[in-house]
Formats: sequence, C-alpha cells, structure tokens
Amino acid sequence: MNDDTSESRIESHSEGQSERRGLRKGLYLIPSAFTAANIGMGFFAIMGTMRGFQLIGIGGAEQLQRAAWHFDNAACAIGFAVLFDMLDGRIARMTRTTTEFGVQFDSIADMLTFGIAPALLAYCWSYGSVFADGSGAHKFGWFVSFMFVMCGAFRLARFNVQATRPRPLAEGTAKLDKKSFVGLPTPPAAGLIAAIIHFTPMPLVHLTYEQAELYGILIIALVLVLGLLMVSTVRYTSFKSVGMSRGRTPFIILVLAAIGMLVWLYSHYVLLALAIVYVAHGLVLRVASYIRARTGVVARNA
Repeated sequence: MNDDTSESRIESHSEGQSERRGLRKGLYLIPSAFTAANIGMGFFAIMGTMRGFQLIGIGGAEQLQRAAWHFDNAACAIGFAVLFDMLDGRIARMTRTTTEFGVQFDSIADMLTFGIAPALLAYCWSYGSVFADGSGAHKFGWFVSFMFVMCGAFRLARFNVQATRPRPLAEGTAKLDKKSFVGLPTPPAAGLIAAIIHFTPMPLVHLTYEQAELYGILIIALVLVLGLLMVSTVRYTSFKSVGMSRGRTPFIILVLAAIGMLVWLYSHYVLLALAIVYVAHGLVLRVASYIRARTGVVARNA
C-alpha cells in the first residue's frame, strides 16, 4: 500500500515537472509573438505607403483622399508597432525569457518597422511627391531617407554590441546604463514621423507648390536630425525600471490608464505631443548638463 502511494507521488511529481517545463517553454514564445506582430505592422505600413504613393501618381481629389487614408493607416501601424516593441522586451524581462535569438529577432523587426517603413513613409508622403524627379531637392531627400535607414541600422547594431559585450567596449565608449539609452532609439524616431503624418495625413501635394516645397524641406531636415540623433551619444530615458517598484505600481497604472484614454480620444494631438516631448527631452537634458558644467567651471575659476 505504501509502495503504491510512493509510486503515485513520484509519477505526480514527474508530471508536474513536465507541465512546468512545458509552460516555461511556452513563455519563450510570448515575446517572439509580439516581435512577429511588430514585423507585421512594419510590412503593413510599407504596403500602405506604396499604395498611397501610387494613388498620388494617378492624381485627382478623390485619389488624394484615398492616399491620405493609406498614409494614416501606415502611420497608425508604426504606432502599434511601437507598442508591441515596448511589450515584447518588458514581457521578456518580467518572465525572464530573454534569449540571444529574441534579441536578434527584435533588431531585425526594428530595422524593418522603425528604419525602412518610416523612411519610405516620409519620402512618399512629403518630398518624394513634391519635388520633381531628378531635381536637387528630390535627390537630397532620397539621400536623407537612405541615411535615416543607415543610422537606424547603426543604432541597432551598436545597442546589441553594447548590451552583449559591455566590458570590452568600456574604454572610449559611452557606458551602458539600464536607465537610459545612448542615442535616440529607433521606435521614437519612427514614432515622431508617424505621429506627424497621423496628425495631418493628406499628402503635401494637395498644398500650393510654395507651401508644399517649404514643408517638404522641413520634413527633410527633420528626418536628417532624427538620423543624427540615433547615432549620437545623447542620452534618452529608457523607462525600463518603470513599474518595477511595487509601491509605485498603482500610480503607474493610473498614469498609463489616463494616457491610454487620452490617446483613444485625442490620438492626433496626444501622440504628436508625446513623440515631440520624448525626442526633445534628451536634447534638453544634454544642454542643461552642458550649462551646469560650464557654470561649475566658471565658479571654480572665480
């Protein structure tokens, strides 16, 4: 009787261990599923952008309206991809299922969704359709879009190397800090472009030529600045530690709920404001740090 009971307990324990191992393996799929959704949004954004550009070429008021609809959907897809990108990393850290495969898979997804897709979207929505083919402005805009993609690739490669090999790169390289990113991350860079187009999805060709030319030049300048910020050493808050403290969890939930509702009700304004604030705050902190350092030098010399 006792032997049967012992054997049953051993079998139950083995089955329990097998179930836990199976559950553990299943957890590894969750972050990758969000990364796959990120890739899906990037592909959707590219296809929508291409369709919108095609409709601009056809011409006509109705076609421009349809093009604006496609551009808006493409911008929203990039916005959803930003959310998926935030979730896959946080879920991987919370469940302790971070893997080398997941890191590389995430970088490939980011290259598509936050590198190629926003560069193509900015080009097709603005300067690619405003300036004549072969003109100096058109060629320069094409070049800037290409450099945005290259800067995004460099930014992702640098982040991966710093994250996996922080010690050999310690000398002459910005130190890796979990609380901040070195350089503007690719998701908010792409998010700002997407937020601008979501705010006003009508392609620039519907404006007068003078207005379209002016805004086209401004968009080129913006894409160029975002590319440079990605490869810079300007620090940006990572928010990786947000929600990790139990004492602040209720407050964080309240803030996220408020932001979510504001985005739902006023997405055109709130998303643009959030993107601008995040991109600008790194520059503001860098300038403030430089001013404090200069003030300290002057005070010591006085």
